[in-house]
Amino acid sequence: MNENKLYIKYKFNGKVYEDDLYQTQHYFIEDNTTENELKITIIPREKIELIAFELRYSRNYANDERVFCNGYQSWTTSREYRRGDKYRGITWLTKLLPMFKYLPATMSDEIFYTYPKTAGVFHSYTYTYFRKDNEFELWGSLTERQGFTIFKADFNKNTFVIAKDVEGLIIDSPYQLFNVVRFKGAYDAVFDSYFGLMNLPKPRTDFLSGYTSWYNYFGRITEDIILRDLSNLDRVKEYVNIFQVDDGYQPTVGDWLLPCEKFPNGMKYIADKIHEKGYKAGLWLAPFNAAKNSKLVAEHPDWLIRKPNGRPLIGSIAWGGAYTLDIYHTEARDYIKKVLGTVVNEWGFDMVKLDFLYSQCILPRNGKTRGTIMCEAMEFLRECIGDNKLLLGCGVPLGASFGYVDACRVGCDVDLKYTGKIYNKMHISREVPSAQNSINNAIQRRHLNKRAFANDPDVFFLRDYNLDFTKEQKLLLAKINNLFGSVLFVSDDVGTYTDEEVEYLKKFFHKSNAMIISADYVDDDKILIFYLEDGIRKKLEFRLSTGEGNIMENV
Repeated sequence: MNENKLYIKYKFNGKVYEDDLYQTQHYFIEDNTTENELKITIIPREKIELIAFELRYSRNYANDERVFCNGYQSWTTSREYRRGDKYRGITWLTKLLPMFKYLPATMSDEIFYTYPKTAGVFHSYTYTYFRKDNEFELWGSLTERQGFTIFKADFNKNTFVIAKDVEGLIIDSPYQLFNVVRFKGAYDAVFDSYFGLMNLPKPRTDFLSGYTSWYNYFGRITEDIILRDLSNLDRVKEYVNIFQVDDGYQPTVGDWLLPCEKFPNGMKYIADKIHEKGYKAGLWLAPFNAAKNSKLVAEHPDWLIRKPNGRPLIGSIAWGGAYTLDIYHTEARDYIKKVLGTVVNEWGFDMVKLDFLYSQCILPRNGKTRGTIMCEAMEFLRECIGDNKLLLGCGVPLGASFGYVDACRVGCDVDLKYTGKIYNKMHISREVPSAQNSINNAIQRRHLNKRAFANDPDVFFLRDYNLDFTKEQKLLLAKINNLFGSVLFVSDDVGTYTDEEVEYLKKFFHKSNAMIISADYVDDDKILIFYLEDGIRKKLEFRLSTGEGNIMENV
């Protein structure tokens, strides 16, 4: 690549400046870049507010070259793209439908990133790679604490841009904008080198298998249902190490510590019952969110993040709409700390699944970027639960989770219908529930597993009710999760299983010894995976759209 060209846009004394100069009366740039390491620091002479900051390169893309795009957060579609592929944002139709209009404003990057309308233009968060055959060129940020790093590849203009999301950033002292490294080599080698430089703490778990309540009952759980499903796991007890209670145990999202009539004996009682079975006890929370109808919102409206117009920020459209608590508000911060401390120390849960975390960084504020806010939020959550408990992250920009979570979702919800619902076909966003999207991300984000954290690909199913999957589709999802994931959950009542389904569950709950050789799209729909399992070379080939495929051995 050629030498970079800097683009900067900033505000000083209410006036916007836009230039590509390395030095002005307001700032200068300290550039300590080498061939394989990019270190850029901006040193302001005055207090300035940054609006945009990019390094622009020319790059000649080969016709057969591919680029990997890591999505904005854990639910976002992530995969390799070719020159002729088109990156799809939301459709114009969804913008006209009130029920969908808040989706991009909450869980996606479309509120601050403009999606291209042409093929061959892509962007990736935190890291990316270019691939020619089996040779990889990986670019990765070593920290997102200064702001999210966005890599942009334009195959039409032959450009490569490294940008920093600096919206809202106010600085009056030296500020390192980029600490980016580059590696070339084989797939595993470049990711080993990249994550090796981060010196991340070792995750507190490398494998979890068990139950979560969400995909059978959603919020309709009761104490009786949970205890029944817990008891029925006895059929596969030796293969289970965790039992997680999901959404529905609390009276309202945000009112986590108030009694709920559906759980008359309280959640400590549930954790104790789980421990009696010899399992770790897990509990789901959305620690930053409070439903509009919650007691918390009614009593503490001053705890909420507010938009410039003074209205509270909607952090999620779930639960009829939910606002977001501001971690920079002392009392809100103390409340979150109290909630998590109660869950892990008084109730005795061993793991918390913390969801909808992106809501904390939707709005840049206090002179800080989204990346800074998200990193500080994750640091805060880690402090709240302590060093001896497990943290499973969900709905979080992944770069900000590195070093703080033990396990993390790497794809969207799987949903109960393999072929997807109407909103999948409408392309409402790149984060909506989809079995195909979940499978894709489990494969495409496999490099994160056991390097950044234990990958959670979401659940698989074996039950034959309350589900729209063929047997082949169920077994495919289970196989993918087993091959590529380290968090293996079902949400089935195992008491309803046939003997055959029990044997399948034992097989898929068994920790895989597979070594992935390659995993590629053959065309837009067909995926081909080569791997070694039990010393046997195998090939898994399937159609993502239908789930139809087969496994061949000794190939």
